[in-house]
Amino acid sequence: MLLVLDVGNTNTVLGVFAQEAKVQAAHNGGAAVESPHYERLMANWRVATIATQTVDEYGVLFRNLFAMAKLEASEIRGIIISSVVPPLDSTLREVCETYFNSKPLFVEPGVKTGMPVLYDNPAEVGADRIVNSVAAFMKYGGPCIVVDFGTATTFDCVSAKGEYEGGVICPGIGISADALFERTARLPRVDMRKPASIIGRTTVGSLQSGLYFGYLGLVDGILARLLEEMGQETSVVATGGLASLIGTGSKYIKQVDDFLTLEGLRIIWERNAVAKPVRDPAPAKAQRNTSPPPERPRSKPWPGKPHSR
Repeated sequence: MLLVLDVGNTNTVLGVFAQEAKVQAAHNGGAAVESPHYERLMANWRVATIATQTVDEYGVLFRNLFAMAKLEASEIRGIIISSVVPPLDSTLREVCETYFNSKPLFVEPGVKTGMPVLYDNPAEVGADRIVNSVAAFMKYGGPCIVVDFGTATTFDCVSAKGEYEGGVICPGIGISADALFERTARLPRVDMRKPASIIGRTTVGSLQSGLYFGYLGLVDGILARLLEEMGQETSVVATGGLASLIGTGSKYIKQVDDFLTLEGLRIIWERNAVAKPVRDPAPAKAQRNTSPPPERPRSKPWPGKPHSR
């Protein structure tokens, strides 16, 4: 199984994919290899991102989630992480090595994504934005725009050739709601929902109307300008915690994909995975050859840098 983690500023999303049960025969008489392809999302969870939690606290949390889903942590064969919270990276790396006996692959510069990044400084692009863009291009083609409703709302643009062109970053709807609550004396904190009418009859209703329709106007206003530049045939897909709430009211968002980031992590893992050879069964004792094998010249080491998984 493959464990994927998307570590955001507010929430961490985890997913477990099952491996495709196929063995591919190698060409030219070589040994058979086990496919590194993972096809089925077996379980997923969304938990709070807490930078002060220890390795053991995260380890117990993850193992408990596995136990609730009746999954065995010992069956994890690979882990990939996209993180926008650098202080947690070392903690999560140790969690993976201690509780899952596996070294994680972090999505960072140098990892094969299959997508050229046209940012002036590619290292500045958040890992989750690249992951989303890779998944959107694979699933919906290009050109496309990904709107990710997280702590910040991001708009990521992918060209028809599959190039990451850049995008837009703006405060998330949750940040706007928190600012109203913290900077005003009498306005309460409200639940995010689509109001029945734009005209609020109560303070809570007025706040919900302003947050929802105001943010919807922001999203559609940005998308209208992006579509003018990229072309009206551009696909627009939404993901993130509030994607279903805002995405269903947008004039331009045609797809809401809750698992887009998890799919992107799976795709990037497969592009960096190495197929494992399948072990041949032991020869029968009656046919065992007891004669010493002929001496073979030692092969020289590859002069390049070894690939790390």
